[in-house]
Amino acid sequence: MSEIAGQTGLRAGASAVVNESYSFACMRCGHGWEQSYEIEHHKDAAGHEFVLYVADGKVVPSPLSKPECHHCDSHVVRIMRPGRVASARDAAHRPSRVPPPAGPVEVPAAADGIDGEEREHHHWHLSDLLHPFQRKAS
Repeated sequence: MSEIAGQTGLRAGASAVVNESYSFACMRCGHGWEQSYEIEHHKDAAGHEFVLYVADGKVVPSPLSKPECHHCDSHVVRIMRPGRVASARDAAHRPSRVPPPAGPVEVPAAADGIDGEEREHHHWHLSDLLHPFQRKAS
């Protein structure tokens, strides 16, 4: 972390400030969160450009470099577009609409001449299953 991490408020000399938001999901513990950042574009004394990521008024490391789960400290974190965690939470709290259970299923009468009783006692062989795939002699 840089020596300016933890400072609050916008730093003087920013040539541009861009707001970006990301969703994060920990692949270890499943914790999900979202964070918005102000990305300040600066130039140092030598004229080299650099950016500062500011979250909640404090300079923080880039969330794209090595994100860390605040729940379990894992670095196996997936970064997604904003709103993904919120939409997943909303979906989890919505009552699900489960269709009523289906009734019993009846097997239709066979058109190939095998009645229901024969069908129940028929022993299938690999050749029976492969029959549709066999080549016809020409």
